[in-house]
Amino acid sequence: MVATMKALRKVRAAKGLQMDTVAVPLIGPTEVLVRVKTASICGTDLHIYGWDRWSQGRIKPPVTLGHEFCGTVERVGDEVRAVVAGDFVSAEMHVNCGHCHQCRLGQAHICQNLRIIGIDQDGAFAEFVNIPASNIWRLDASIPEHYGAILDPLGNAVHTVLAGPIAGQTVLVTGCGPIGLMAIAVAKACGSSTVFATETNEKRRAMAKEMGADMVLNPAKEDAVAKILAETNGTGVDALLEMSGNATAIQQGFKALRAGGRASLLGIPTESVPLDLVNDVIFKGATVQGIYGRRMYETWVQMTSLLKAGRLNLDPLFGERASLDRFESAFALLQGGLAGKILLYPNGMPR
Repeated sequence: MVATMKALRKVRAAKGLQMDTVAVPLIGPTEVLVRVKTASICGTDLHIYGWDRWSQGRIKPPVTLGHEFCGTVERVGDEVRAVVAGDFVSAEMHVNCGHCHQCRLGQAHICQNLRIIGIDQDGAFAEFVNIPASNIWRLDASIPEHYGAILDPLGNAVHTVLAGPIAGQTVLVTGCGPIGLMAIAVAKACGSSTVFATETNEKRRAMAKEMGADMVLNPAKEDAVAKILAETNGTGVDALLEMSGNATAIQQGFKALRAGGRASLLGIPTESVPLDLVNDVIFKGATVQGIYGRRMYETWVQMTSLLKAGRLNLDPLFGERASLDRFESAFALLQGGLAGKILLYPNGMPR
């Protein structure tokens, strides 16, 4: 077993990332060492790369990034029984404490003491990553490797879509970044009657159609709310799935929501969002849900079942693949809105 490895790290409090040589992580008795096969770049990684206000308040360099991945178990701690060396796995990268009020209530995904691997501690943009055994998710052989690398964001989409009724429902997805695009596919797979999507980026609008959206609108150039209301006979959509974090998109989403509908909000605004609470929430009798991460581990069971059943075609999301040391070009493509999910290979590109 080698003693050192290559890792992509935030080494200083400034814009950018750096390839570094670090020690291979040691594992404790309840931990698992995973050889990373492929890792995917998340929007959060882009924020950390750019060193925005959120990153400056949260990230403590030096730290290895990466929280979307799959790989093979290299070795396990002495007390680990559920997985063995050679298992193909991914992992829930939110690590809960197990003893706070939320954890005791079965709401571990909103644990008061939550830590995230790849943000608060070293992650998967490396040849190896150390994961608590309780967070390891064994992957069915029928799940393709590139799908295994994006279960973290897919779980966000599944959590959002299935936070309320979906079969036979009309749905509006605001924001067609990778998770919004996944939400379109999940909603259609779970029986949504009509999926509307709003997105200003031309490439992402095209991808939304590929993912199965019935009507894709550019809210910067057309009255999206009016069109949605016209298509729903003036009623509005049953469910708003908010993925953008954009204040205008959120406001439009609530305007397009029917009375008695539900709004499931996953997107993270960077500023305060003014809402007409009287007319768009209270008088509508709307149900408003904050969505964070994935339910541990109900969401993992749901998305695994959807994938094993062949219900989700996520292939339109994937394009570029690169070795880990070519991260700069990959980050540039994503920052320009020119790609869906880009896979990085810490242990070398597949043949």
